[in-house]
Amino acid sequence: MRLTEVRVKLCNGRAGRLKAFCSLTFDDAFVVRDVKLIEGNDGLFLAMPARKLCDHCPRCGEKNHLRARFCSNCGVRLDENRHLQYKNGNGGPRYKLHADVAHPINASCRDEIERQVIRAYQEELEKSRQPGYVPPDIDDEDADGYDWNVPRGLKPTGTS
Repeated sequence: MRLTEVRVKLCNGRAGRLKAFCSLTFDDAFVVRDVKLIEGNDGLFLAMPARKLCDHCPRCGEKNHLRARFCSNCGVRLDENRHLQYKNGNGGPRYKLHADVAHPINASCRDEIERQVIRAYQEELEKSRQPGYVPPDIDDEDADGYDWNVPRGLKPTGTS
């Protein structure tokens, strides 16, 4: 499988350490959206699309994300420490609150994707400095949740 297209939408400092949203196309046939390029302590890295982990309300059974304080259905107060059972598997002190939706399976694949995305990001930065620059359209799905005064299309459904 080959990465055939990388589309980069710059954040231009509007989102702190978040530098860009990316859309990755593999073999001109499969797309992964909502990949984030983030400035970390050791340089740029990719954050793959993820969903918030959920559990069920003990009273009504409704799904609620692990940081919710109250059930979104019945309003009962939820145990605020219930996320402690989801320890990150890397042995670190952090708790797992999100699960990747799509991700590389091995380090060499991740490194190759990251290398190509960083190169595309640097090229997009150069283009953005040119007069008349028009940012690429990556369907605005990746910008949901950020008020950048951009027109929005239909938003995907599902839980977040």
